[in-house]
Amino acid sequence: MKKSLLFFFLIGLTTCVFAQNTFNGQVVDSQNLPLEGVNIRIDGTTIGTTSDFDGRFSITTDIENPILEFSILGYKSQSISGAKNSIVILIEAAETISEVVIVGSRNPKQTKLETPVAVDVVDVASTRLATAQTTANDFLSNILPSFNSIRQSSSDGTEHIDPASLRGLGPDQVLVLINGKRRHTTSLLNNQGTFGNGSVGTDLSSIPTSAIDRIEVLRDGAAAQYGSDAIAGVINIILKKNIGFQAVTTYGVTSEGDGETTNINLNYGLKIGDDGFINLSAELNDRAKTTRTQNHELVIYDQSKLGNFFAYPFSNDGAKERDDELITAAGLTRDDFNFQIGDADISNLQLFTNLEIPTSDHGQFYAAGGGNFRSGEGFGFRRLPSEGHTLEIFPNGFQPILESNVTDLSLIAGYKTQWREWNFDISNTIGHNQFDYTVAHTVNDALGPNGATSFDAGGHAFFQNTINVDFSRFNDHILNGLGIAFGAEFRLEKYNIHVGEEGSYIGDGAQSFPGFSPANEVDERRSSLAIYTDFEFNLTQQFLIGIAGRFENFSDFGSTLNGKLAARYKLTESFALRGAIGTGFRAPSLHQKYFNNIATVLVDGNLINGGTFRNDSEIANTLGITELKEETSQTLSLGLTGRISKNFELTLDAYQVHVNDRIVYTGSLGNDVFGDPIEGLQSILKPLGVSSARFFTNAVNTSTKGIDLVLNYRAPLNQGYLNISLLYNRNQTEVDQTLNDLPAIFEGQEDVYFGSQERSLIETNIPQDKSIFTIDRVGGRLSFTLRNTLWGKVTRDGFPFGDVQEHSSKITTDISTSYQLSDHISVIIGANNLFNAFPDKQIFDNSYFGVFKYAPVQMGTTGTFYFARLSYQL
Repeated sequence: MKKSLLFFFLIGLTTCVFAQNTFNGQVVDSQNLPLEGVNIRIDGTTIGTTSDFDGRFSITTDIENPILEFSILGYKSQSISGAKNSIVILIEAAETISEVVIVGSRNPKQTKLETPVAVDVVDVASTRLATAQTTANDFLSNILPSFNSIRQSSSDGTEHIDPASLRGLGPDQVLVLINGKRRHTTSLLNNQGTFGNGSVGTDLSSIPTSAIDRIEVLRDGAAAQYGSDAIAGVINIILKKNIGFQAVTTYGVTSEGDGETTNINLNYGLKIGDDGFINLSAELNDRAKTTRTQNHELVIYDQSKLGNFFAYPFSNDGAKERDDELITAAGLTRDDFNFQIGDADISNLQLFTNLEIPTSDHGQFYAAGGGNFRSGEGFGFRRLPSEGHTLEIFPNGFQPILESNVTDLSLIAGYKTQWREWNFDISNTIGHNQFDYTVAHTVNDALGPNGATSFDAGGHAFFQNTINVDFSRFNDHILNGLGIAFGAEFRLEKYNIHVGEEGSYIGDGAQSFPGFSPANEVDERRSSLAIYTDFEFNLTQQFLIGIAGRFENFSDFGSTLNGKLAARYKLTESFALRGAIGTGFRAPSLHQKYFNNIATVLVDGNLINGGTFRNDSEIANTLGITELKEETSQTLSLGLTGRISKNFELTLDAYQVHVNDRIVYTGSLGNDVFGDPIEGLQSILKPLGVSSARFFTNAVNTSTKGIDLVLNYRAPLNQGYLNISLLYNRNQTEVDQTLNDLPAIFEGQEDVYFGSQERSLIETNIPQDKSIFTIDRVGGRLSFTLRNTLWGKVTRDGFPFGDVQEHSSKITTDISTSYQLSDHISVIIGANNLFNAFPDKQIFDNSYFGVFKYAPVQMGTTGTFYFARLSYQL
């Protein structure tokens, strides 16, 4: 890092020595207030700079009479001849606060207050430096109240990719775009009873925040516009186009002294010709594990001869004292038998690029994409010596370690041009995600005392290729403004599961994570072809209408047709009503159709083998499990937007989303809710070598209702601005009581097929209320940010062995301050969750006999996180 700083310092020094002309001045707004962060470029060159906190700039060139170009979002761009000590006044554009958006509208000038549906615009490039978060998932969770991302513990692969939610719906019910192009999902299927159980999400953390300019969040069903997955909405990540260099390094640690995080990121932009550019980002993020554990009440050493088999509450008197004697004799303490509970250890290396090259006056080639290379270390359930797993190797038991290696690659390449008044865009988007597992510090009892303690357990991969052809135009002279778009999309998807080494799966397999066996191999694919059309027009200056329709055919389940009607009516120049109604769908993922595995699961304190079978398997047909079909949705939204003054805006939106035939992951069929075998079902399952079977099925219908409130105020100061915002989301999801297509053989087993615990993961596992209040002072050399977040109550159901527990509302406080040491260097320090707020401790019945001190809800279990950041910019 020091060498990099020295290198750029020498480059700057050399430029100053040999340059012939230096031009400087100050950039201000119409109120004569200095403007920070204005991009200043010398026309026809790659030379550029930005204005500092006082609006001042200085730029050096050997050109005698250069043209200086000034630009910043929210102000009209301006060009002037180079001069010394010049004052440049930028005039505010209409979208000073309400930024122009790309997602959800075909009008190239539409701002977020003018769209007929709710759209948030998160300025990542300028706000990420003031926050402790280093990933897009964590960043959005702390910025948007309708977005939630929850870190999990002891949950296999889900520890390594955090499931996320928009408006309380599933991780697979929000579509992610990069520069407006569909992003592939991860190959991981969440199947460990966590939030998002049975779903497949998109890994937002695979995209480096240093590459992101802004994120547009469309909070409305948009499957009729963008296709499958967009039931809850769309997250569109816009990559940077800026010219120049920025290096940022961050270090942080929790108040417990763990979770040590180091982040180093570089971003460099270079101009290509007059209108082209290439922007490159590289980021290294290393996060150490956290430990939030405690002593438990499980029997540690074998006391079966005394009639003590599992936990002290079920044992004879003196069981705990007997363990204490054996622990002391082994030279250990009870802490040595605690479970590792907390955030996984994660390391990310990310490379990303964004590129545009003009090919003619109207033509442009573009490309974007990169790679994410992640390694993680999570932990399975501890095996205590009382369980007797190959004690010759681990006489005091062991806690298995699950190591992941994730490779995520993507590339968008396309060409867009203009013919007369029509815009033409053709593109190809490739995405690949591969997840490989190693299970270490474990045993396979079938291998005996000389067996290995580390195994290659296999893994899974997902590939997606999408071809888009789009035509669009906007005409200001027809119907007070008419936007037309139509196009087609062809998508190919592949999913595979590859086998681990033999020692990982023979017998009962490696403890905690049996490897994928040859019987689990998958190599499946499908294709889809879609055509769409989209109209947006102003019947009058006040009344806007949008109509969209999409037909899509999938090779594996058939066709679907969806439509959407949206409208906005201006009550005055400052206030407008808006609303939309539409249908949507989500195609069952290939993962849900074809994932299968034999896993070790915990039932009534016993670790047994349970099988997850393909939905098209013989056992599924035998038991009457219906084939998977698409989820369908109906969405209704109604809102009010207003600009109370030049610097004060508000939006209020209410929404309702019905999802029919929602795909869920069943319980372990073959046993009752307490894990006792059901004879009639066991006679079917035992010949297949398993004691239970799980499936994916369109079992439930859900209804989600909520409101979103956004208040933003910007107060001019002598230097800079004071931004004040209040954001609020209230959201409630209910699952219908009647199950869809319940096979006759499982009548009376509804609590196993889809029980109250699985129901609570959908209905009450994320806060019904979430509010974020932020005060942000920018301008001058000293800036600060203060953010308070209210995390509403969460209710978890520990059925059948636990109880219903309400986790009360909590407030976290984040604070940071930054100081501009020079025109190029700034330092930021701060704390996330300053007052060390945690969720309520779990009641004993829900804690697995004291193992899990906290549930993974609300703000998580990191506690206070202190950070310091150094930023260097040219």
